[in-house]
Amino acid sequence: MALNSNGNQPLLEINDLTIGFADARGILLAADRINLRLFRNQTLGLLGESGCGKSVSMRSILGLVPYPGEVIGGSVLWEGQDLSELSRSEMQKIRGKEISMIFQDPTSCLNPVYTIGNQIVETLKIKLKMNSHEARQRAVELLDHVGIPSPEQRLNLYPHQLSGGMRQRVMIAIAIGSKPKLLLADEPTTALDVTIQDQILNLLADLREETGMAVILVSHDVGVIAQNSDIVAIMYAGRIMECGSASDVMLSPRHPYTRGLLTALPTFEHAGERQPLTSIPGQPPNLADLPGGCPFRPRCQYVRDECASIPVVLDRDFPEHASACPFVD
Repeated sequence: MALNSNGNQPLLEINDLTIGFADARGILLAADRINLRLFRNQTLGLLGESGCGKSVSMRSILGLVPYPGEVIGGSVLWEGQDLSELSRSEMQKIRGKEISMIFQDPTSCLNPVYTIGNQIVETLKIKLKMNSHEARQRAVELLDHVGIPSPEQRLNLYPHQLSGGMRQRVMIAIAIGSKPKLLLADEPTTALDVTIQDQILNLLADLREETGMAVILVSHDVGVIAQNSDIVAIMYAGRIMECGSASDVMLSPRHPYTRGLLTALPTFEHAGERQPLTSIPGQPPNLADLPGGCPFRPRCQYVRDECASIPVVLDRDFPEHASACPFVD
């Protein structure tokens, strides 16, 4: 069990997690030997292009990898206990109570034929064993806590009667209702305008400050991750390419893919002048036909012959800011 500099045990430790999806072409590795650690009151930002394995890695923590995917290797330790060893009933006690998740699309997660109040109350009755009166009072408190005005009236509304930002706040209310130790936020600001996005992210930061819960924030938005994370992990083709503090990764990237992501951002160095955006050449790889060695090498401007045979593992010489590129210097 790895400890931090203060001698504390990780809240969550992911070791060599490998997730495969079987199809006619064989086993496609959506996540390949993922290693991550998260401590209490920390926010880990998981950044990468769409389809790189971020969401499925988070779902695996709760045992929610969609069929035909399955965890085929590695372990997920929750407060030192391997979650794969738990029975279904034991996992149910953790899921939604100690570890909660906000999914990408609140519209698809909220049942359209039940009111907001029914859905929150039912969750509280199951997870916290509250009676109907207690659960309804708690539901009002939760809606008020996440910034929904007139919470008692809103309980009687159906999901389609709320805006996208309001539905996302309802999902957050459901997720934090049991005061979880870990919140998995999978693209929590997708399809929201910038103003609402900022409100949702500030809300998550305030909740973390109040409760001390840890957060894993999944996004493909560099700005969202940079501004809201303590630790950042960069994913590409199912691998972790770089991991370190948010300031180190964003200001001194050690992997060519991270540099490519940051270079692609628009700048304001020449105000009033239209500057061409820099993009990463090529396309993300097909998981069924990954190149040998580093999967990023077909798009890398620093590629060399040795890249075709190198193992894609984070270097252990720089554990506080690790890169999977051995030629970083």
